[in-house]
Order: sequence, then C-alpha cells, then structure tokens
Amino acid sequence: MIHYIGLRVIAHSTEDPSRVRKALDFFLLNSTGRGEDNNISAAVEIIDAEGHYGNPIRIFSAQISRKQDSKALAVFIRQHMSDDDVELLRSEMPDRLDDEQVFHMRFDKQAAFEGRVELTSSSDAIASHVKIATYPKNRENAGRIVEELFG
Repeated sequence: MIHYIGLRVIAHSTEDPSRVRKALDFFLLNSTGRGEDNNISAAVEIIDAEGHYGNPIRIFSAQISRKQDSKALAVFIRQHMSDDDVELLRSEMPDRLDDEQVFHMRFDKQAAFEGRVELTSSSDAIASHVKIATYPKNRENAGRIVEELFG
C-alpha cells in the first residue's frame, strides 16, 4: 500500500530552527499512532546548507518506512484535515500523483507548529511525498490507494 512517506522542511535564516523542527515533529510523533517521543530524533536528518543568496538554511528530513507507521501517519493526516482540504486533495489527486507513483502534498509550517494539519501551495512548507506500492506498477491502482487514504 504505502512504501514510505518522506517529509522535508527548510528552516530559513529568519526562522527559529527549533520551531521548524517542532512543526516536523508534529507529523513524526503522530506516525507512531501514539503521539509520544520514541526516538524520532534519530530518524531526522539535518543538513546545514546555503541558500540561493548565501543565507544559511537548515534542512530537516525524515523517511517513514515501517508499514504501520506510514499507515498511522496517513490516517492521522486524513483525520485532521479540514473538509475544504479534503475536497481540494480530491480535485487535485491526478495532478499530485506522479508517474513514479509518488503522491505529493505540502503542509503549512506555522499550522503544524500550532498542532494543525493544513494544506498549502507555498513552497515554504513541510513537503510530503507518499510512495505508493502496487505490484505490478500501475498508476490507476495507485490512484485508488491514494483515494482510499486521503479522499
């Protein structure tokens, strides 16, 4: 069903990295279905980099590969999205699912920091990519799985 879920967020030089990390942890803590810290720090890769204009940025990324954790995170996201966001996802599902069977979503960083799940179209967001597993590889079947999970 889900092969993995990847999450990635950038802390710009004007942002407090601990607040950005807290926004990411909001999703990671809920990938266990228990909402408690069970060594999520080890799951997060942190890269210090330089932005386009030479400004320092910090990139936080994590990949959730365990089937039960991926499913728990997908359920958490779907249960906490507003009706408007669900409707938006439904209307954009074909465009969000690429040829490699990866479903793309972006979540508002500030909302996540405040404990809410909100879709955004901004590039300054928590980027999520959900790799859908179908055997054999089939975009139509992947679309049905995405609809089951998030529709």
